[in-house]
Amino acid sequence: MKRSLMVWGGWEGHEPLQCVQIFAPLMEAAGYTVDISDSLDVYLDAERMRSYAVITQVYTMSTITREQEQGLLDAIESGVGFAGWHGGMADAFRNNTNYQFMVGGQWVAHPGNIIDYTVNIIDHEDPITAGLSDFAMHSEQYYMHVDPSNEVLATTTFTGQYCPWIDGVVMPVVWKRRWGAGRIFYASVGHVAADFNVPEAKEIVRRGLLWAAREF
Repeated sequence: MKRSLMVWGGWEGHEPLQCVQIFAPLMEAAGYTVDISDSLDVYLDAERMRSYAVITQVYTMSTITREQEQGLLDAIESGVGFAGWHGGMADAFRNNTNYQFMVGGQWVAHPGNIIDYTVNIIDHEDPITAGLSDFAMHSEQYYMHVDPSNEVLATTTFTGQYCPWIDGVVMPVVWKRRWGAGRIFYASVGHVAADFNVPEAKEIVRRGLLWAAREF
């Protein structure tokens, strides 16, 4: 039996439950039994954690205890995949640098708030982005602090309209990486559930969840 865990909670402005309700059926369609939890205490159950192929965290902002964080990191290091998007993965647990080290990046700003921007696919061979073209978003464009060891699959370029000193900065949007034996996938789309009405954004995340679960 293939098992997936989705953990949601925190700031409701990122619509964590609504996003879970988008991706849980997609994982079920791929043959996974999906457990859904609204408590970070699930990370304390080491045996249960190691039973999952992938964990999708949609727990936005908020805080995590040292024990909960370590339970999550230990599970990933043992080989459990970890995957998600902005509202719940790289805008979570802002005081926890070990967690941020694992994710490979942290949100720091969205100049202009809700704007039009383009996501550029830069790796057309990777199975997460293969066959997809550049696409437009109307949402927050995220400025990130990122790990240079990330394998970047898609980027966005800032115009400098709202912060002239970042004009022309090319910022990773989609990346994958490793933490021990675990696969990490992240996409900086997904401020709210409606962002996944963009077919390319939804498909990249769907594939990313499956990649982290070692489907391909």
